[in-house]
Amino acid sequence: MQKYNVIGLMSGTSLDGLDLAYCQFFKKNETWEFKILNTKSVDYTTQFKAQLKNAINLAVPGFTELHNSYGTWLGEQVKLFVEEHKLEVQFIASHGHTTHHKPEKGFTLQIGSGQHIANACGITTIADFRTNDVALGGQGAPLVPIGDMHLFSEYDFCLNLGGISNVSFQQNNKRVAYDIGIANMLLNYITYTINLAYDKNGALAKSGFVNTELLHKLNNLEYYKQPYPKSTGYEWFKKEIIPIIEKTKDATENILHTSVIHICDTISKDLLNASSKTNNSLLVTGGGALNGFLMNTLKSKLGAKFTIDTTSKTVIEFKEALIFAFMGVLRHLEKPNALASVTGAKKDSSCGVIYIPQ
Repeated sequence: MQKYNVIGLMSGTSLDGLDLAYCQFFKKNETWEFKILNTKSVDYTTQFKAQLKNAINLAVPGFTELHNSYGTWLGEQVKLFVEEHKLEVQFIASHGHTTHHKPEKGFTLQIGSGQHIANACGITTIADFRTNDVALGGQGAPLVPIGDMHLFSEYDFCLNLGGISNVSFQQNNKRVAYDIGIANMLLNYITYTINLAYDKNGALAKSGFVNTELLHKLNNLEYYKQPYPKSTGYEWFKKEIIPIIEKTKDATENILHTSVIHICDTISKDLLNASSKTNNSLLVTGGGALNGFLMNTLKSKLGAKFTIDTTSKTVIEFKEALIFAFMGVLRHLEKPNALASVTGAKKDSSCGVIYIPQ
């Protein structure tokens, strides 16, 4: 039985840090199976977080410098991880950190140079997973559904609550997936204003009350009316949502409370519309799955039609790193890892650029 030992790297739009997952993949009766063997999270320093957040505003020289230096830093983190656990790794699969995402204009950018990663850790690296799909007319996102389809097929719906909320499910024998809308990016933006990295367990949000005017503005954003396939990112958040939040004069806990209601309104509306059964199994992962108030609100809005599984804490926190590691395996095998039914591209493709250490 061929086994693949791979490290997946993931840095999400919520800017909470770098996730590393050392995973093993193998096929059993033509079905892919996995083990998450070791994991590590590295928090970004305040300065590093500010650099990544500001990357969208940099001119080409500064942007390129950050792209390369961030790649070297990623490689150094991999090297430490490998040495710490004495790992045997075939290759690295790195998502990078998304700074620009404008598929309608034909581009998406994830910084973290694959060549610099490979050189810094001495291990073959697969990176730049989104560009080829965009070149084929796709959204370049979401890409995680390939993993949902092969590794988590026992669930009717897979929901990820990262900086952005996204969902995937089977429909007419095809995988369908898209970005529903905003999630932790909004909540963390609000808590930053009071010097909190995040609202632990949603306690502050739970103490607040609904601001009906704010909720109406958020729920009626144009993006939510668009059909899928669709994807979004920081640019949309900066342009459409931040001005609404900044113009809202209310207590922080009320703005947080209303934002959680908004997030759950958009998710529940889409899931209930997509469900054709009376009892659906829903896997929820990502940082939002650890927010008690958000999860209880979502359960309440979905009602009896959905049974929610938040699975193990390891899968909740490292599922995206796991799936990018799996995408690296598919790229290594030259098998499709980006689904046209999900991204809207002309065809399925095997995405990712392979970098050999020098």
